[in-house]
Amino acid sequence: MKAIAIIPARMGSSRFPGKPLAEIHGLPMVAHCFLRTQMCSDLVKTYVATCDEEISNYVKSIGGNVILTSESHERATDRTAEAMLKAETDLGFQVDVVVMVQGDEPMVTPKMINLALTPFKEGQDVKVVNLMAPILDVPNFEDPNEVKVVVDKQSNAIYFSREPIPSRKKGVAEVPMLKQVCIIPFARDYLLKFNSMEETPLEKIESVDMMRAIENGDKVRMVMTDELNCSVDTMADLQNAAKLMASDCIMLDYLNQ
Repeated sequence: MKAIAIIPARMGSSRFPGKPLAEIHGLPMVAHCFLRTQMCSDLVKTYVATCDEEISNYVKSIGGNVILTSESHERATDRTAEAMLKAETDLGFQVDVVVMVQGDEPMVTPKMINLALTPFKEGQDVKVVNLMAPILDVPNFEDPNEVKVVVDKQSNAIYFSREPIPSRKKGVAEVPMLKQVCIIPFARDYLLKFNSMEETPLEKIESVDMMRAIENGDKVRMVMTDELNCSVDTMADLQNAAKLMASDCIMLDYLNQ
């Protein structure tokens, strides 16, 4: 199986402008994402996909691989699809799987990517996989920046929302509180199909790309991870990530190189 990773990143985040170059322990967040992702032995190559010269120049300065993409993309999957096709030209062959690693996941680990690729490596009939992780407290469960997911007995996603699902307001306090972790492998051809589909009503309402797959009758396989993770949507998230990463062994390895 030939798999690559693509990290879509742009400066124009509505909630946190300039987020990819915001520093954590002296390195821009995009650097943490790139350096940690490329450590995964299951990947042929890792790229950062961006429309911004500032990001491109920085990634090149640390020896990273950059693909410049259109400024018109509103969704990370669109940027990833364009970058995947350009990466195939660079590599000289067609890939089987592309792993989209969101540029606001500075605590991504090689193990998490290995885990997300497992259904593909085992030959399971899957088109797209998402990692998921437990939400450990109610404030995070109720945080609209955190994408929640509910799954069926086969670990396929039933629904994604920024609202707290399932409901805790029906007299049941103990409910499964799960969040999406944005390490998302796509089968190559399915990513192209996915991006050829129109945005769907619930995708727009929830502002979650994966709803497009569900609304079109496709399965989104969810895989649980117990790795410590923290997505960054706000300055408070950035500060929290810095605290969590203070003794991170993977970070210490590349900071000391």
